[in-house]
Amino acid sequence: MSEVCFHAVGRRKKAIARVRLIPAGTGTITINDPVGIHARPAAQFTQAVTASGCTVTIAKEGGNPVPANSILSVMGLGIKQGDSVVIDVQGADDETVAVNLLNILVNAE
Repeated sequence: MSEVCFHAVGRRKKAIARVRLIPAGTGTITINDPVGIHARPAAQFTQAVTASGCTVTIAKEGGNPVPANSILSVMGLGIKQGDSVVIDVQGADDETVAVNLLNILVNAE
């Protein structure tokens, strides 16, 4: 298991996020944004999932995974500040795709 550190920048101040990467394109992140994952970051995330060409699922830690290419599925998770989110990426270059998707969740506004 490796750890990646992201520094979020933007209009809202966010804490540095620690991401746990488990081999085979699975990563976990704690959402620091005060409003959680709302429509705009969910749209950015699902568009990136579709563009990656990989099969990706997202879940709250301990919850049931849903397809990450569906904005309704992602929004339906009701991800709030402090929730841990797990993504699983299957496909070519899955670890790089996982890092990129987790970066989107950290920096989305």
